[in-house]
Amino acid sequence: MSVPAPARARRCPSRLAYDRCGRGEPLVLLHPLGADRAVWRPLLELLGARRELLCVDLPGFGESPPLPKDPPPTPRRLALAVAELLAQLSLEGGRAHVAGNSLGGWVALELAAAGHAASVTAIAPAGLWTRPLAPKPQLARSLARAAGSLLEPAMASGALRRLALASVVAHPERVPAEQAAALVRAYARAPGFVEVNRAMRAGTFAELAAIRVPVTLVWPQRDRLIARPRRLPGNVRETVLADCGHVPMWDDPPAVARALLAGSASRR
Repeated sequence: MSVPAPARARRCPSRLAYDRCGRGEPLVLLHPLGADRAVWRPLLELLGARRELLCVDLPGFGESPPLPKDPPPTPRRLALAVAELLAQLSLEGGRAHVAGNSLGGWVALELAAAGHAASVTAIAPAGLWTRPLAPKPQLARSLARAAGSLLEPAMASGALRRLALASVVAHPERVPAEQAAALVRAYARAPGFVEVNRAMRAGTFAELAAIRVPVTLVWPQRDRLIARPRRLPGNVRETVLADCGHVPMWDDPPAVARALLAGSASRR
C-alpha cells in the first residue's frame, strides 16, 4: 500500500500544523528537537496500512508557531498543545496511541501521564536524565543557519552529509540528499528552538512510574546523545534498535516501524 505524504499541511484551531494519512487505529507521531513532522516520512508507507497517522509539528517547529516565552515552553506545555489538537480532531475522544523521538518522546510521555494517550512509545526519550542539564552552546546550529543557499549542494556531498548528520544518524548515507537538507534546514530555522531547548534541558520527567497505559521505551543501539537509564520502573517495556542512531528513521525504517506498531498494539 502506498501512503503518500499530504501535499499541504492542515491546521487546527490550536494552530498546530499536521499531516494525516493511513488507516486503522490513530497513532500520533512527534518529532525530535530541531526537526519537524517530515522526519517520519520514511515510515509512512510501512505504518499507514495499519494505523491512521497524525504527524504533528510541535509548537515552534516546522509550520507551527511557537508558544509564548512566559511561562517557558516546557515539554509539558508542548504536550498540552498537542492534547488540544487531539481533542479538536476527536481522535478516540481525545486519546490516541502516541509515539515520539527524543523531545517528542518526552512530550509523548507527558501526554500519557496526563491521560491523553491510549499507549506511549518513546524512542530515545529526553527527560529521563537524573538531574537538569546545563545550557549547551549552539555552534552547530549557527553553522547550519549560516549555510543558507549552500545547504542543498552541501548535502549532495556524501562526506558533508556524514559530517552534518553523524551525531544523530548512524548511517547518514541512507538519508537522501534532499531529505538531509530539509532536516538541517528545519534545525536551523525553527523559531522555537532556543526557548524549547532551554526549557527541556532545565527539567526532568519524573512521572514514568505513574503512567497507567502501556509504555514502551525504544533505545537506538548507537545513540550518541541520550544514554539509556540504568533503572526504570516495572511498568515499562524496553526494546533496542540495533545499529541505529538517535534519530533512527532512515537507519532502519522497518525496525522502527515494527517497534511503533508493537508499542501501539499494547493495551492495558
